[in-house]
Amino acid sequence: MNFFPVLALFADTSAWSPKVGAVMIIANILAIVIGRLTIKYPNVGPQLPAPQFFGGLSLPALLATTSFGHLIGAGAILGLSNMGIL
Repeated sequence: MNFFPVLALFADTSAWSPKVGAVMIIANILAIVIGRLTIKYPNVGPQLPAPQFFGGLSLPALLATTSFGHLIGAGAILGLSNMGIL
């Protein structure tokens, strides 16, 4: 019962909407572009069935870039919702 004052410290997040989904998609595309340009060996490891749709990345590179994209997207969504844009 002592954790209720701690819950009051966190900001209220926005509910899912198409705008939130669009921000996450844009963040993931940005991360895939960044990963394609910066990963030294993007084709090492198991290949995807259609790698041309993902910039020619292998499965490990795609998982890494989309994980990075979700970090960027979560930060962008929280920041934009706190600014009142979302």
